[in-house]
Amino acid sequence: MKNINWMQEVEKRKEALIADTQQFLRIKSMLKEEEKSDGAPFGEGIAKALAFMLEKGEQDGFTSKNLEGYAGHLEMGKGEELLGILCHVDVVPEGAGWTSDPYSAEIRNGNIYARGAIDDKGPTMAAYYAMKIVKELDLPLNKRVRMILGTDEESQWRCVDHYFAHEEMPTMGFAPDADFPIINAEKGICNLYLTQEAKAADGETILKELTSGRRLNMVPDVAKAVVQSKDAQEIAKRFERYVQDREGKVSVEGEMAVLELRGISAHGSTPEKGENAGLCLAAFLKHEKLDAAGAAFVEFTIQSFENDTRGKNLGIQYNDDITGDLTVNVGLLSYTEAEGGKLGLNIRYPVTTNLQETLAALEQSAGAHGFCMKDMSDSRPHHVDKDHVLIRTLQRVYEEQTGEEATLLSIGGGTYARSLKAGVAFGPLFPGKEELAHQKDEYIEIEDLLKATAIYAQAIYELAK
Repeated sequence: MKNINWMQEVEKRKEALIADTQQFLRIKSMLKEEEKSDGAPFGEGIAKALAFMLEKGEQDGFTSKNLEGYAGHLEMGKGEELLGILCHVDVVPEGAGWTSDPYSAEIRNGNIYARGAIDDKGPTMAAYYAMKIVKELDLPLNKRVRMILGTDEESQWRCVDHYFAHEEMPTMGFAPDADFPIINAEKGICNLYLTQEAKAADGETILKELTSGRRLNMVPDVAKAVVQSKDAQEIAKRFERYVQDREGKVSVEGEMAVLELRGISAHGSTPEKGENAGLCLAAFLKHEKLDAAGAAFVEFTIQSFENDTRGKNLGIQYNDDITGDLTVNVGLLSYTEAEGGKLGLNIRYPVTTNLQETLAALEQSAGAHGFCMKDMSDSRPHHVDKDHVLIRTLQRVYEEQTGEEATLLSIGGGTYARSLKAGVAFGPLFPGKEELAHQKDEYIEIEDLLKATAIYAQAIYELAK
């Protein structure tokens, strides 16, 4: 067969690819369980995004299937073996501070700006067009190729559980949901809550509430506290001085001071890249003479997590040569006078971690301050050997398309690749490019979108021929 110029094939479809990507990004596909219905278990927006991709696939001649709105797939080719391309249509909340509407998919300076542009709707469309190119070129395949579309990746992965309870496991596959060249190792992801029982408030200054965060896998960018005190005006003045270099505001009505503070959001796997608004507000409250229960919550929070994203203060720090450091993100802070305190942690741990020992150490540290560990969930680490045919093939494709060495990487993020026995994360973020997943002004460079599509097209063909 003659050599195929994959980039040239992508360029032929450039305008359609960009337009379809924008249209896809304009669907507000964020988890809304309060809107769930038959066929839309995670809300209407996610259901609409899934339907958009499945309908597009049907129009282009792919075989489609919708599994009760939990997931779907598009398939082409024939053969016993199955190549999986694992994508997701859901996005995290948009957060604050965007330059343009986060669902406008505005193009500026050669970039498409939108929530989901890089995570994961832009790459999903790139992978879709890659399948479309292979199909339209009528290339002979010995495997079936299936794009699996998840709907709950940014939350609890219920889509994956539902999908593989009803459908076969691909022989091998990749997820276009992280970095190039190739990610063959992913940390384990443990979510849990540390809770503090409510106690009767005493003292002249009472912490009525402290709230921050929406998802455990995001660094909170907004925090709010309500403090009751005869010195409310003085507390407000001290807070105004504290936020001089930050974005914040305070209002006072009678003895109630309402304090609000903005931080910087980031992905839960890289908490050091953000500024946790909840921790910043707790740091201010630490110097106020709060009631015993409120003070205990603030003191434990600051003592355990301030300026520490590696679990050192809790005695759970660990690293290995495969996946690096354990990280801890305080994705949720919640305290009320009536209900007590709650901290939601997103812990990313290296592949060689003894999780039982880590959790025992955490439980001991928290217990010493009157906190209990609850509602723990765990996604085990993932590692594919460097000599696997999947790795070798993707390395060759990447090097042919870019002229650069296809080194192997590890990440703290969790991609759908870990749901496969032989799965890796493969792009779309190229080396040296800015990482803005889960942050404001998320974007994908159009040139990188095109380049990724060419890489995916060749990869699909080489793996399935």
